[in-house]
Amino acid sequence: MPQPPTAALDTGWPPPPYQAPVPFVVTENDVRRFDGITYATTPGYRPRLLDVLVPAADAPVPAVIWIHGGGWLEGDRRYPPPTVPVELLHGSILRAGLALVCIDYRHSLEAPFPAQLHDVKAAIRYVRHFADIFGIDPKRIGVWGESAGGHLAALAGLTRPEGPAGEALEGGEGIPDGDTAVQAVVDWYGVSEIASLLSHPLPLTPGVEIPNPFTTLLGGVEDERGELARTASPVTYAEGATPPPFLLVHGTEDKLVPYNQSELLAEKLRSAGGEVTLEPVEGADHIFLGAPDVTPIVTGSVAFLARHLGA
Repeated sequence: MPQPPTAALDTGWPPPPYQAPVPFVVTENDVRRFDGITYATTPGYRPRLLDVLVPAADAPVPAVIWIHGGGWLEGDRRYPPPTVPVELLHGSILRAGLALVCIDYRHSLEAPFPAQLHDVKAAIRYVRHFADIFGIDPKRIGVWGESAGGHLAALAGLTRPEGPAGEALEGGEGIPDGDTAVQAVVDWYGVSEIASLLSHPLPLTPGVEIPNPFTTLLGGVEDERGELARTASPVTYAEGATPPPFLLVHGTEDKLVPYNQSELLAEKLRSAGGEVTLEPVEGADHIFLGAPDVTPIVTGSVAFLARHLGA
């Protein structure tokens, strides 16, 4: 089992590329917690952290990696969108017999794409590498993201070393080698095709200035031929090898990421022979604002993952 360089462990410099899991804390309902573990470091950037919650079980359990949103500009692994109570999200996952892995990743003003995807893949490698310690089945890992995290979850489900972009999207952060394939994907209102959104009007709050999330993800450079946008778009990879099962959930009145983004990805996935379910949330805006009750959205997504991961 590979370990961080001995010199780094002995001297503290350079920092090790990752840390082994620290002993867990048992919480209510016999849930085992591993909090604030550094799964990857890159000189000049903050460490990338993850939390792992594992329900009590007699055998290794499947795991879901949760990827937060925030326009690739902000967000925190500990907090779902404000419309989704953390107790509802975390509790539903754990009660279904699934482990939950919540991850941070570099934001786009720290590093442009594909740094964010590199971090997601580093987290997948880390969870597989230490699966025995966590009590996780390394052959049953799914990803679930919302908004920017949905985009990254879709890319994690569709990109492979042998695919169109090859090793360029795998990265080498943290544990540099290992399988990054996932067995199921839940994508909540994620971006699927970036080029059409570069000129999309944003529903901004008066007096609040933020960078354009789509152009900032691409490094804020001119992309006249659309090559960067294609590289960062899940639809680019949707028609390769048969994809894992996908669940796409999207508000029909989403003003930030239009509903047709999920329609386009669903069409591409079906063309590739993949199993895909597209669930519209009628009348809902981004982060399901306007939905009368998010509980069935959450529990339906958990049920999808539990079914496909064999919880």
